[in-house]
Amino acid sequence: MLGLGLIAWELVTAKLALLPLPFFASPQGLLEVYLEDWPRLGESVLHSLWLLLSGYALGALAGFVAGIALGWSRAIGYWVHPVLRLIGPLPATAWLPIAFFAFPSSGSASTFLVALATWFPVTVLTWSGVAGVNRAYYDIARTLGASQSFLVLKVAVPAALPQVFVGLFMGLGASFSVLVVAEMLGVKAGLGWYLQWAQGWAAYGNMYAALVVMALMCSGLTTLLFKGRDRLLAWQKGTVRW
Repeated sequence: MLGLGLIAWELVTAKLALLPLPFFASPQGLLEVYLEDWPRLGESVLHSLWLLLSGYALGALAGFVAGIALGWSRAIGYWVHPVLRLIGPLPATAWLPIAFFAFPSSGSASTFLVALATWFPVTVLTWSGVAGVNRAYYDIARTLGASQSFLVLKVAVPAALPQVFVGLFMGLGASFSVLVVAEMLGVKAGLGWYLQWAQGWAAYGNMYAALVVMALMCSGLTTLLFKGRDRLLAWQKGTVRW
């Protein structure tokens, strides 16, 4: 099927010119980009990966801790919930001007924006998972002498993990979109920067090559996250497929 798709793509671009060049690159044109421009493209991939993973890890950790605190403590939920409802739904890209002003470098500002995009869905879904744990689990654990930390770490968190992973999946998609925007506007490297550079030079083959790499990178990271989910939640393996 993939081979037939590539043949059809080559026919409508390079052979029959149904999709005019250079606005629509042929498979051969993409291959030439990978062979000739791989140093710049490879550097952009590494930079984007580092920025995405560092921001995503920070946002996921902060969201996980915040979600547990909100779901476990009524006092924290009382004070933090209004703030979360106010600023949480705002898209992370809306904070671009403030982030690039407040942080000392465009790289740190971009990391913050990626972390912010990840933080909100992870916080909300972790909070929902912890708050929705059956109270009978806590009662049984308390009768066996469980401490407060045991109730949080061994009862609430494992029971909330399915919801936590939903938040992680949502955060990954949001962080990837923010990453591209941040790199286009402020960072001097990465796939977003590469796309803008290629557009400025009307190098449409380079643009399509970068888009293919971005799609593979996002798909690969999502697959790895699914693998981790299936390993930790073995009883739910196969309920959600990718």
